[in-house]
Amino acid sequence: MAGEARLKKTRNFGVVAHIDAGKTTFTERVLFYTGRTHKIGEVHDGTAVMDWMAEEQERGITITSAATTCQWHGHTLNIIDTPGHVDFTIEVERSLRVLDGVVVVFCAVGGVEPQSETVWHQADRYRVPKIAFINKMDRVGADFAAVLEQMQVRLGARPVPITIPWGAEDAFVGVIDLISMQALVWDEAEQGAAYQRLAIPEAMASQAAQAREALLEAVAENDDQIMELYLEAQEIPPAELRAAIRRACLRLQIVPVFAGSALRNKGVQPVLDAVVDFLPSPLDVPPVEGVNPQSGQNETRRTDDAAPLSALAFKVQMDQGRKLVYLRVYSGTLKVGAEVYNVTKGLGEKVARILRMHANKRERLEEAKAGEIVGVMGLKNTSTGDTLAPPDRPIVLEPIDTYEPVISVAVEPKTVGDQDKLVAALGKLADEDPTFRVREDEDTGQTIISGMGELHLEVLVHRLQREFNLMVNVGRPQVVYRETITAPVEVSQTYDRDLGGVRQVGGVTLALRPNPRGGGNSFQIDAPPEQVPPEYRPVLQQAAEEGLAAGVLRGYPVVDTGAVITGGQMQAGLSTELGFRLACSLALKKALEQGGPILLEPIMKVEVIVGEEFMGEVIGDLNARGGSVESVEPKGGGNVVRALVPLKAMFGYSTALRSATQGRAIFTMQFSHYDCLEDKKRQG
Repeated sequence: MAGEARLKKTRNFGVVAHIDAGKTTFTERVLFYTGRTHKIGEVHDGTAVMDWMAEEQERGITITSAATTCQWHGHTLNIIDTPGHVDFTIEVERSLRVLDGVVVVFCAVGGVEPQSETVWHQADRYRVPKIAFINKMDRVGADFAAVLEQMQVRLGARPVPITIPWGAEDAFVGVIDLISMQALVWDEAEQGAAYQRLAIPEAMASQAAQAREALLEAVAENDDQIMELYLEAQEIPPAELRAAIRRACLRLQIVPVFAGSALRNKGVQPVLDAVVDFLPSPLDVPPVEGVNPQSGQNETRRTDDAAPLSALAFKVQMDQGRKLVYLRVYSGTLKVGAEVYNVTKGLGEKVARILRMHANKRERLEEAKAGEIVGVMGLKNTSTGDTLAPPDRPIVLEPIDTYEPVISVAVEPKTVGDQDKLVAALGKLADEDPTFRVREDEDTGQTIISGMGELHLEVLVHRLQREFNLMVNVGRPQVVYRETITAPVEVSQTYDRDLGGVRQVGGVTLALRPNPRGGGNSFQIDAPPEQVPPEYRPVLQQAAEEGLAAGVLRGYPVVDTGAVITGGQMQAGLSTELGFRLACSLALKKALEQGGPILLEPIMKVEVIVGEEFMGEVIGDLNARGGSVESVEPKGGGNVVRALVPLKAMFGYSTALRSATQGRAIFTMQFSHYDCLEDKKRQG
């Protein structure tokens, strides 16, 4: 197929949601109905194709994003199924970075849950168009209208139903298609592969008419062509209506919404049709932007097979001891055996194999063209966020944001002889996961691993045992803190010593101030050039960055601090680059000591869903843990309690909550921000 025609019929999209909303169940139906698989895999019995890792099958959750390709109505669908647990949110982040659209799955009972908000805002940040699928309409407590309202209030979205449910809970029959104004009913004998289009039943006629009117109003508000037909009360052809919905969806003005029950095989095909009809092709997405490292100028690469190559590595996976790198090819063509340039690292690489992935299975390709998502073997030095391009046409694409770990544990091999093997295995796991860090404690010599939560580290420890045959002892979880200062300070520091027989001389005056919480670190040089020569400025910045990597209290990274070099002492014929660098390091340390240093601890956003009878116990316990209750709202026959609680107080909370509520409450927790609670108490 010619390049443009192929790209018009390509859709790169992901499936995202809160844990247990039914993402993987939905994706398994997509694979079955598109003919990619011949049997529906189920999460609850460990047979889901996309949850291929042993850890995923045992736990019944998605841990790593899995890619696959299938066909629907002559279109190629490249799909990434992502995790819903907050500990693995980096998998969602890096997938959204390379996808053109997403299907967001909501539970009809749970509605907009915490991780739903996180992934929604991640998609907003990358300006990714969205389709919503309100799943589990067959469950007790399913409420389609309530989820729409939550989408408006909590997500700031404009949800526009394209299908509405026909019935709910055990009376859920099918859906009403508001474009064709027909009822859709699925054949349970064929596992939902076939469905009938029927006249809308009389009992649903009024509700369907109102919903159709709301659909037309929403589209007309954002489309002049439809507005004209709507105001003149003319019939709007389905093809024109779909085209208008597509335009509004691509501009992020509306979110098309669909109803169904993936587990009961109802409502999935209309979503597949919507992926084709409403989500963007690679041609609908603006040309990818990057920086030419040679000129420093911004450049764009349009989606074209004949354009210079630009590809972003968004995921690394160790596959039977070999490195598999997932790439999104934005422009050009990547061929087997090609020499490519890793622009981010400044290294040459060679493409050994190109693979079209289907979860953990693969199909070998000779080339990958613009708009495709593939796995590549042979890229030894490439890691997440790196850009590949030709050596003569380099470009660096925007890297992928990562998250800082909030929890650590010490690990040691049960057999002393396995220490080197442990270090090598942890290095491979760290290559895969940018949110997983490994370091050696200088005081104790212990190996410390850090991650996004207890489950994250637990899964990685199990993988050491299963994939690397390593048995390890694991210490108690420890919170990862940060340091900052509370008062502005200015210090001067000179350095004048012989090092290796060479006299090193330099001097700086450095002002350090606290930045607003969450404002990050900043550095600038305001000294005149005769005091701090321009050629010394890069090493001063490097010295400041290195100095802020470890604070003076416990050696944790320093955050939310602004450093300014206000002056320097330049002695002609004596001052050296190293002298200035060492003077800056000493000045920064002195300033951190004098600036009222404090520890910041990770604060978690906690949501507890609990019945009225246990509300007092839950709120009292959260307060006792040093938390602050932000709100209490009714939800699904109970209440949802939202609170901010220090992470150190949340270890073992799951057991305590079950005990206090007789197992009738559930909670979710995700990182919110770093703060100093003791400081807040003093202010209060």
